[in-house]
Amino acid sequence: MACFPWRVFWIIQALVDVTLSQEIYAPHSIRIEGDLTLGGLFPVHARGVSGEPCGDIKKENGIHRLEAMLYALDQINSDDELLPNITLGARVLDTCSRDTYALEQSLTFVQALIQKDTSDVRCTNGEPPVFVKPEKVIGVIGASASSVSIMVANILRLFQIPQISYASTAPELSDDRRYDFFSRVVPPDSFQAQAMVDIVKLMRWNYVSTVASEGSYGEKGVEAFMQISREAGGICIAQSLKIPHDHKQADFDKIIRQLLETRHARAVIIFAYDEDIRGILNASKRADQVGHFLWIGSDSWGAKNSPIQGLEDAAVGAVTILPKRATIAGKIDQFWRRLLNKSINPLLCWQERIGTDSRYEQEGKVQFVIDAVYAMAHALHNMQKDLCPDQSGICGEMEHAGGKKLLKYIRSVSFNGESTEVLVGQWRSLFQLPQNSNIDEMQWPNGEMEIPSSVCSLPCKTGQRKKMVKGMPCCWHCEPCDGYQYQYDETSCKLCTYNMRPNGNRTGCQPIPIVKLEWHSPWAVIPVFLAMLGIIATIFVMATFIRYNDTPIVRASGRELSYVLLTGIFLCYIITFVMIATPDIAVCSFRRIFLGLGMCISYAALLTKTNRIYRIFEEGKKSVSPPKLISPTSQLAITSSLISVQLLGVLIWFGVDPPNTIIDYDEQKTINPDKARGVLKCDITDLQIICSLGYSILLMVTCTVYAIKTRGVPENFNEAKPIGFTMYTTCIVWLAFIPIFFGTAQSAEKLYIQTTTLTISMNLSASVALGMLYMPKVYVIIFHPELNVQKRKRSFKAVVTAATMSSRLSHKPSDRPNGEAKTELCENVDPNSKLQKSLFMLFPICRCL
Repeated sequence: MACFPWRVFWIIQALVDVTLSQEIYAPHSIRIEGDLTLGGLFPVHARGVSGEPCGDIKKENGIHRLEAMLYALDQINSDDELLPNITLGARVLDTCSRDTYALEQSLTFVQALIQKDTSDVRCTNGEPPVFVKPEKVIGVIGASASSVSIMVANILRLFQIPQISYASTAPELSDDRRYDFFSRVVPPDSFQAQAMVDIVKLMRWNYVSTVASEGSYGEKGVEAFMQISREAGGICIAQSLKIPHDHKQADFDKIIRQLLETRHARAVIIFAYDEDIRGILNASKRADQVGHFLWIGSDSWGAKNSPIQGLEDAAVGAVTILPKRATIAGKIDQFWRRLLNKSINPLLCWQERIGTDSRYEQEGKVQFVIDAVYAMAHALHNMQKDLCPDQSGICGEMEHAGGKKLLKYIRSVSFNGESTEVLVGQWRSLFQLPQNSNIDEMQWPNGEMEIPSSVCSLPCKTGQRKKMVKGMPCCWHCEPCDGYQYQYDETSCKLCTYNMRPNGNRTGCQPIPIVKLEWHSPWAVIPVFLAMLGIIATIFVMATFIRYNDTPIVRASGRELSYVLLTGIFLCYIITFVMIATPDIAVCSFRRIFLGLGMCISYAALLTKTNRIYRIFEEGKKSVSPPKLISPTSQLAITSSLISVQLLGVLIWFGVDPPNTIIDYDEQKTINPDKARGVLKCDITDLQIICSLGYSILLMVTCTVYAIKTRGVPENFNEAKPIGFTMYTTCIVWLAFIPIFFGTAQSAEKLYIQTTTLTISMNLSASVALGMLYMPKVYVIIFHPELNVQKRKRSFKAVVTAATMSSRLSHKPSDRPNGEAKTELCENVDPNSKLQKSLFMLFPICRCL
């Protein structure tokens, strides 16, 4: 690698030899004589087209800046305190906005530093030639474009010529190892990239595109923006596009089409040169997208009019970056007018007259050009004082000091410049937005009053979570937190606890309302009404039996078991109120006790009665002696033993699982959480209810079996048939109850349906028994007291014998149409009488009194 500088040196020398064969002064240049010569590089002309190196004149970027350098030299040379007895001259070159052309032009600066061997060169007359030694350039002011500065800096560093740029902002130029002789008086693109990031965040934009001119300035500027935005977070790049060097109109149209592919990314970060900016704005106008894009331009756009002249409508709302500056008023305006009015500029092929009506406006980088010239002058001044302390003007030591020593003074110089206090090579503060910036007063496209949006995805509504798009942290899809979920944070939903449901906006959870079966509910009104009617009827029957306790019908029906049966019927009605009452420990205890007790008492009494009838007639077929345990006391004992089994089961239930209340949140946990309810109920499962009723159902089935077996007993002498009808009807009721009870186990109305079904089934069972067994007797007792008289006493032997004969006759053919064979065993009753036929089921077996 040590030979690399020498290779470059020989290449440069070859180029210089070619240049020397041309005119002594480079074309497109200005030369001002002086004791010390400064080089200058300015884009006086735009990039040429169709193979031409230079194009149109650039009034602002070129002419204004060039004249600013001439003005600074004029001011310095007229200053007696700065560089006394030293006049600064200049060699100013036109870069034509092209890096390769600028490189060729800049070879002029190094000609004096290249020693040439002319010993073999002779004129035609044999005399040695006389060469005009080119002036030595001690430092260069420029260039403007970063790509040009990078190209020139690589040459100047080889010859140790310091360079101070007034507009090159590429971040890579801050690398002291590669560009050690380069300095600048403007902040690098990383500073304005930071400013752009701050602006994007201030506008609350998070989805932007970038457009860059091909080359170091544009590409490195966009790269700095992307790097800072990644570090800052919260900004996503939708697209990053590049404008080619040799661009055409179709290239700009293609860029606009690509930008429109991500329409939500309205903000566009643009690091581009003037002509590229105009091309983009023109393309947006051709695509009829004026007002859609929100441009954020770099300092190359700044406050200049040239990029937007005639395209103001396409640039409305643009935010551009420009280093802090102040307009240089006074003498520079006079100097500018004097120069232009005299038309002394040899770089120009045109003439501009400035008067009171002219549209002259100072270009934004003018003061930085002046600062760069003054920075070089102050460095030379400080070096002259150190190297020539006792001499004014240039001494020999200063003349041979070299560029490296001058660079040392340049890097340490500090002075009050035209724009701000400048410390070359070091910046004291980063870009900061003012605290009181009037963002609301900005003008936006299409007359929008509020800051337009440039976001990939709109904020999710309350109760929705963000489902991030892979690889794009600023893009997401909004998904609602459904079911029993609430919004835990921006990106996740969480499930509420079992006793909670999400609130209205799903930002948290709230307790699920607690419900119970209310007395005013239609589900409760019907069973309560039936129960009240049944209780009244039961009390009425019981009162009638008590009032006529010693009458033949009451005595013949078995008073003891009748009262037991009526008590069971009464409890069947009472359980309705216990099932509907607000659950607590006492109510739950009563439910366990009385749920199956009423039915157990009822069917135990009926079973005892049907068993007694069956045993009497079965025994009568074998002998004339009465069977055992048919007395009232025995009947009560049998009934009590059957009931005690139910009570024993309840006591065991109490011991194993003490009663308590629970809130069941699963019973009414609907798909829609707004309809979810917690059900306050006793801790009794469906299975426990069936088990509690199971023993009563067993008694009911057994009683039905005995009713079927005693169906052949003569109808005038027993209750077998009314009991049979009662049991048949009761079985139908409970057969309908079971599918309804279990079929609604998953219903949201389970509490109401099951409670209502259970209570109505028990009310119907009690009503059937009350109506079929006791209402006919009460009817006779109250409305036909003449039938409630004592019958002739007969012995058990006569009764059983007659019943047996009647049973046998009932199996023989008869002359009656319906095949019946009736036998009258009770006196004073005409079997053919109308009253007897209507009350054939009212009279039991004639008891022996």
